[in-house]
Amino acid sequence: MSLTGLPILSILTFLPLAGVLVLAILPGSGPGAAKRFWSIGLAVSLVEFIISIPMLIAFDASVAGMQFTEHVPWIESLGISYSLGLDGISLWLVMLTTFFVPLCILCSFTYIQKKIREYIISFLLIETAMIGTFLAMDLVLFYVFWELMLIPMFLLIGVWGGDRRIYSAVKFFLYTALGSIFMLVAIVVLYFHNLQATGEASFYLFHLLDLHIPVKMQFWLCAAFFLAFAIKVPMFPLHTWLPDAHVEAPTAGSVILASILLKMGTYGFIRFAMPLFPYATHQFIPIIAGLGVIAIVYAALVSWVQPDIKKLVAYSSVSHMGYVLLGLFALNMQGVQGGIYQMLNHGLSTGALFLLVGMIYERRHTRRMDEFGGLAKIMPVFATFLMIATLASVAVPGTNGFVGEFLILLGSFKSYPVLAIIATSGALFSVIYMLWMYQRVMFGPVDKPQNSGLSDLTFRETAIMLPIAVLIIVMGIFPGLFLRQMDASTEQFIHTVKSRYQTYVALEENRLPEACQVAQFKDVLPTESEIRERVSATHGGQ
Repeated sequence: MSLTGLPILSILTFLPLAGVLVLAILPGSGPGAAKRFWSIGLAVSLVEFIISIPMLIAFDASVAGMQFTEHVPWIESLGISYSLGLDGISLWLVMLTTFFVPLCILCSFTYIQKKIREYIISFLLIETAMIGTFLAMDLVLFYVFWELMLIPMFLLIGVWGGDRRIYSAVKFFLYTALGSIFMLVAIVVLYFHNLQATGEASFYLFHLLDLHIPVKMQFWLCAAFFLAFAIKVPMFPLHTWLPDAHVEAPTAGSVILASILLKMGTYGFIRFAMPLFPYATHQFIPIIAGLGVIAIVYAALVSWVQPDIKKLVAYSSVSHMGYVLLGLFALNMQGVQGGIYQMLNHGLSTGALFLLVGMIYERRHTRRMDEFGGLAKIMPVFATFLMIATLASVAVPGTNGFVGEFLILLGSFKSYPVLAIIATSGALFSVIYMLWMYQRVMFGPVDKPQNSGLSDLTFRETAIMLPIAVLIIVMGIFPGLFLRQMDASTEQFIHTVKSRYQTYVALEENRLPEACQVAQFKDVLPTESEIRERVSATHGGQ
């Protein structure tokens, strides 16, 4: 299928905004107003998903670079461009986004009873921001979409959340905004350094990848980017905003937060921080990998003692995202592919768990495990879907979670075997706390009279869970269908980071041939004669 000449990425990015405009001009009262709002929101999100399918079909897995690119000057005097692109790394994250948004709107039909129009507008707005973040190739454009995500998520928690919604919303906003401010400063510094070095005003990623950044400057810029992305992941010890946000957010807000928004941090590492600052990245690897392992074990142990099912799933997210970091910073094919695959796996399995927790909460208005028991006898369809999501979360072979964790542990063992061995304990802990949760909720006697009359999943709820369950199994049995699309881009990413790092090392050690042979730096590196002068000065004229 050919999409030549069609701005498919712009259509995907801004179609939800068209839905926002339609919702904004519709009358807000009258008979059937709420039904119209739900219908428009669901229709726009479904069309968005349908449009993304031809993009997936037309994607060329053999091409490592960006496809369907769009590049138009935006603020030309400042070098800011409207630049979009898609590769094998961002492809499945975009598909995950378009897949989950209609499910989130569909699951909110009975739960959201106030300010329905504003609720759907928030979801469509956050969809534009998420897709734009995955596609932006200009740092200013990326930052605009990155910050745009904060507003609708803040509203989803603060307006439609639980009793402590204001506290959780403000905490979420302050944490993420703080990291974003440091990243903005780093972007501006990078821009002026590029302007001074090349005479060219540009925020375009692939121009900046040609730039030689002094090692001392790299550390500060890399730390600023890392802080913004680490908060979003969230990385230990910057994770404390996440459990509060999850517990207080409405069900669909928790789903979109876990399934998509947390992936923005790990995506940012891959797309921007690691390629732009390879020398600093390599120095930070032991710290990041170590914190990833701490998150795996610590969050698993905290999950083990949670009485609230939703909080248990929230802390398990921190643990699973620790695996993603461990894989990405292994910087080999198995680790990086496993990390990307685990981002998708976590989105599906944790999204499914939050959906199911929301469904049972609507019936019982409690999430405490000691309030349940024996639900498998009363709600067999619910029990089946919860078992599938639980098995995926604990990485049982045949589910998607096994493929991701296996690749991560395989790749990380090559790079740092001790940390990989410690990380395996997290897998054991996850089996304990997830099966313990399942056993307490699903089995045993029905000793609470409020549970005896609970209804099983409705047709609407089954329609929400069925495609997620199918994907969990398909990704577990046929991982090649998904890994194949990201092979070339992953290999290029690893080569870019490693080759740029080796070049910086060669420059630091005054090894001329290696430093002068790297193609990416040919326009802005010092010339060979300039490097020889530096060597001569360093070694007393020898």
